[in-house]
Order: sequence, then C-alpha cells, then structure tokens
Amino acid sequence: MQADLPGRASLDQYQINPYQRGCGTVATAAPGCTLTNLFANGAFGRTVGVTATEGGFGRDDRRTVVALRWEHDLDAQTTWRTQLGFDERNFDQPFYTSAVRGSYPSLTLLTDLTRRYDLMGLPAVGYVAFTSEILDNHVTTFNRAPGAGRPALGALIGDLRGDQTNLGGRARTEVALSDQWSGLLGLSATNTTITGRNSAYTYSEAGRTASVVDAARSFLNVAPELAVVYRPRDAWSVRGRVATGYATPTGSNLFVTSAGLPGNNTQLQAQTNLGFDLGVDWTPVDSLRISLTGFYEFFRNELLSQSPGGGRLSYFINAPASEHRGVELGGDWAFAPGWRGTLAYSFDDQIYTRFTELLSAGAVTARLDRAGKSIPGVPAHQLLARVGYDQVGGPLDGLGAFVETVVQDGVLIDNGNRLRTPGYAILNANVHYATELTGGYAKRLSLYLEVRNLLDTTFIASALNLTSTLSRTTGLENGAATLAGTAGSILAGAPRNVVGGLKLAF
Repeated sequence: MQADLPGRASLDQYQINPYQRGCGTVATAAPGCTLTNLFANGAFGRTVGVTATEGGFGRDDRRTVVALRWEHDLDAQTTWRTQLGFDERNFDQPFYTSAVRGSYPSLTLLTDLTRRYDLMGLPAVGYVAFTSEILDNHVTTFNRAPGAGRPALGALIGDLRGDQTNLGGRARTEVALSDQWSGLLGLSATNTTITGRNSAYTYSEAGRTASVVDAARSFLNVAPELAVVYRPRDAWSVRGRVATGYATPTGSNLFVTSAGLPGNNTQLQAQTNLGFDLGVDWTPVDSLRISLTGFYEFFRNELLSQSPGGGRLSYFINAPASEHRGVELGGDWAFAPGWRGTLAYSFDDQIYTRFTELLSAGAVTARLDRAGKSIPGVPAHQLLARVGYDQVGGPLDGLGAFVETVVQDGVLIDNGNRLRTPGYAILNANVHYATELTGGYAKRLSLYLEVRNLLDTTFIASALNLTSTLSRTTGLENGAATLAGTAGSILAGAPRNVVGGLKLAF
C-alpha cells in the first residue's frame, strides 16, 4: 500500500476545514489547516510548522503471505489439517513527527484434528488444535525533518530489536444432548514470550543521550468457555454462553511512552475478560430471521490506545477494571422474490469501574478517578440497514443491486468524557454481477460497482483518543474547549466516491 496522508486535525480544525483543502503550504494555508511542528534540524530545539504536503506525509507498506495447507480425512469421521505460513510485514511510515521503519517476519504452524464421535451414546463433534508462532521484529524510529514536500528523516530516536513466540492449543467439543438441547465446552491456552531491547535517543546542544530498556516478559493465559442452545420449537432457538478471553501486548507496545516517544512501557499487563451472552433467534418462516442478543463482559487490565496529540506516536495503557454491556439486534427478511432486507443494530455501553489516571503539567500533578466514566472511542449506537434485489434465472441471472445506510453515534475521545465527536449517517449504493464460467481455468466471475457516501455527507471516519491534560495555572483538568483545539486526532471520511472491483475463482 502506497498512500499520501493528511494531518490528523483537532475537532475545531475539522469543523472549519474537514478535508484540509487549501493546505498545500503554510504560506498559503486556508483556515483550519493542520500544521505539525517538526524540529528544524531534525533533532532538537526550534520547531517549524509544516502542512502534510510540505512534510511529505505518507506510508509505503508491503505485506507478503505465503502459506501451504494440507487436509486429509483419516477416516469418515476424522479430518486432520496442517497449515504452515510465512508472513512478512515491511513498513515505511514517515508521517507526523516521526518516521517508523521496520519489518515483522513471522512463521506460523497450525495443526488441528476434527472428529465426529459418540459421547456416552450422544452424538458429538470434537476439535483439538496446536499453534506455534515465531515473530522477529526490528523497528527504527526517526524524528521527521522539514523536507520541502519529501519525507525527510531527522535524527534516530529509537531502535527496537526483539522477538515474540506464541505457543498455544485449543480443545472443544459440541454435544447434542437431546433433540432440543445441545452444549459446547471448550478450553484454550497460550503462552506468549516477548524479549526485546529498545535504545532511545534524545538530543541537545551537548550531544546525544542514550537510554536502553530491556524486556523479557512471559504471559500464560487460559480461557475456558461453556455454551448451551435450547430449541423448544422449530421457529425458536435460545442461546446462552459463558466465556473468558485474553489479549497480550505486542513487543512494540512495550516501548512507547505516554509522551508518544520511544522508551519504557514494559509494565503493561495482559488483558483478560469474562463474558456472559444470552440470545434468542426467531424464524417463523424460512424467509424471515430475527436475532436478539444481550452481553455483559468484565475486563481486567483492558488494553487501551491513547494519543498524546501533536502528531506523536500512540501508546497503550491498562485500565485495571472495566465493563462492556449491551445488546445486538439482527434481522434478515426475503420479503419478495429476489428482494431482501437486512438490519443490524448494536448498543454498546463500555465504562471504567476501577481506573485512576495520573496527569502532570509542569510541577502540578493530579490523580483523577475515572470510575463510572465511559471508555473513549466507543460508539454507543451503530446501525446498518440494507435493501437489495438479486435476479435469479433468466438472461439477467446474477445481476443485483442494493442501497444501505450506515449510522453511527458520536464518540467521547478522552478519559474525562469532556469532548464528544458528532455522529453521522451515510448512504451507499451497489450494483453487482456474478456468473459461472465454462471452459478455461477460471470457474466464476464476480463484478461490482459501488457509490459510497452517495449524498456526499461530511463525517468523521477516525478519531484517536486524546490524553486528558491539566491546566498549568489552576491544576484542574482542562475542559472540552482545550481538547477541541488539540490536533492529532481526527480524519474526515471520504466524500462521495466510486469503487469497483472483480474477483475470479479458479
């Protein structure tokens, strides 16, 4: 992927100039243009404000994936699969105040066994898997320097070398307890080991100062799950599930500080959660299906991304305790020959239940209790509604079209819940065609043409969570006005655009 990037704006700048038009140079910049301050010498001291064009902001990333899978039926009830894959992510990302260059080559082995069998006279399906992954990484981080339209590099500020290994397994079995009841029991476990050394550099008139941070972390996570399904009638199905989960920080997460610079963040812990789901499916006729699910999840040490603003690197923190709760509603209705309507709605309420944030401004320090505050960056309401038609049979067989609306609630973007971005609703339209091919190697052709954001709505597609700040004069937490003026958060969504594509199956 090769792409030019705009500067991430403040909310104030977005409201004035959402698409950063007229922002080619500082000298001719229109109101609302985002400027990023770069060291004039690329190392320390005086800074120079540049636009995204003058800074040559962009990214040049390449990913190469090569994998081979072998699948074999040992007998009529048993299937064995083994997959070996090589995945190399090479990236060059000279945007905002720093340029990050590096690669993540990894080798992954997955082998699993699926077997249909009888468990005490009851039909069952068992699954067991083993995974092994080795990932090597080398990442260098440079200050950006003014480059007159090209991505000029400044001084080296970070050099990370490390590796990560993941060894894990999973086992689960699904049992048909009766005609109406079925159950599932599963267990997964992963041991992650991260080792690395990060050399961070700072500069002054006296020269370069180096600091070295070593990490040798090991995370062992175990996650059981239990689920049951009850079908009292053909039209009804009730689902219940209790499950745990986990996530571990990556090697790069351990070496970015809250200032958005390479350094020590090795205290990060693994995230764990316990979740409860209860849902019901109703299918009164073959053409109609409605699903409603409620969920409640308890998190410990939830990993959350934060931005210090000003175009610096994002960093991760742990929230000691938090909760996610909500409902999901889905519907699918084939209301006439060829016609289909789809609805998906979610309400997601995520809050901190135990989290004290430490903030500093000069000599002022404060600890702020965030218990009861909403977790930033999470839209409470999301909706997708689609109506489409697909022709079956006749000379136009395989031709179809749909229109859809995507609606998203505004989001809070700071831990103090001071600043909320506006929500949006956009409309998309799609025409597609699929046909079977005879002769040759290709077996099926699929084409589509889509007009996205049909009504040319201005909306926020991405907003990084901003770090809360204190006033140096009062020692109090800064309010919405200060956060709204903090650049480095918001990217506008694309205006009306047309996208087309094709897919060949062989």
